[in-house]
Amino acid sequence: MKEPKDKRTTAYKEWKIKFDKKPKGLGDTVEKITEATGIKKVVKKLFGDDCGCDERKAKLNKIFNYKNINCPTEEDFNYLATYFKNYKQKVNIEQRKKLIFIYNNIFNKKQKDTSCTSCIRNIVDSLKRVYNTYI
Repeated sequence: MKEPKDKRTTAYKEWKIKFDKKPKGLGDTVEKITEATGIKKVVKKLFGDDCGCDERKAKLNKIFNYKNINCPTEEDFNYLATYFKNYKQKVNIEQRKKLIFIYNNIFNKKQKDTSCTSCIRNIVDSLKRVYNTYI
């Protein structure tokens, strides 16, 4: 049977790959360090593939979790790409509602619609940081 074609845009696929590589917690960081220094290879050689590293990594990630954010959907990613490409200082009502919706999804927040200029600026800045981090 033929596999369904991935219909996501190339820009979103590339962005998502970078997003998914971001460390989720201390366990991911420790793993990167042990891989870079060669310690991981030595441990695998001495103790085999089941050395307990994956379990330790999962525990460390759970205990020392970095501020996790959700990956935006492709639709939200495309909206942000267009929004930041045409970025103006003013935000209309429709944009404000969409930006707050995306912000809530990415950051697991429950921000209500607001006309507070500094609140919207903070939301836009947060979204821009996430967007630009992986571009």
